[in-house]
Amino acid sequence: MSHQELPDPRPGVPGGSRPVGRAVLTLVLAVAVICGAVVAGMLWNAGIRADRALAAHRHQVQATTTARAEEPPLATRQGLGPQSVAPAVWEYPDDVRRSGTIPVPPRTPQGRTVPLWVDDQGVPARPSGGTAALAPTAVAGGVAVTSVVGASGFGVLALARRRTEGRRLTAWEREWEQVEPVWSGRLRRGSGPGTGDA
Repeated sequence: MSHQELPDPRPGVPGGSRPVGRAVLTLVLAVAVICGAVVAGMLWNAGIRADRALAAHRHQVQATTTARAEEPPLATRQGLGPQSVAPAVWEYPDDVRRSGTIPVPPRTPQGRTVPLWVDDQGVPARPSGGTAALAPTAVAGGVAVTSVVGASGFGVLALARRRTEGRRLTAWEREWEQVEPVWSGRLRRGSGPGTGDA
């Protein structure tokens, strides 16, 4: 009895198209990185515009302390180090004298001149942050978008691959049911002893 040579049904087994899978994964990763870079750029540009708008309404003046600096009731931080507070006077707009309690370096004596940022009305205000303050927000936004897009893309690919592999396995099992009896020489159903020629 000679066995008939049949094509190997295994090419349909999952994993047979790994180069295509790698190319698709690379494409998803590239799209995720591009989306993250675009969002980071948008956040950066929006931050630059907002910072410029804020800077247009911030003015640095020189304030003069009218008493020695006092430690605040609770430890506070502004910038790189702890800040004390002291009563001071300054002028803004020109020839408009103003007074108030402002943050100053620790142990600032009476009569010391310190820089102070004020708004258009001469009220103490926070200065614009500059580009150094924008970078963390832009980077964090870009990384977040890259992660979300990448995870979503990988999830869709995994689901599509699972469905494709399920169909391939079902087709492979059907083909194997037809090929296996011929390939192994096993008797088919209904071809047992006593069913052949006497």
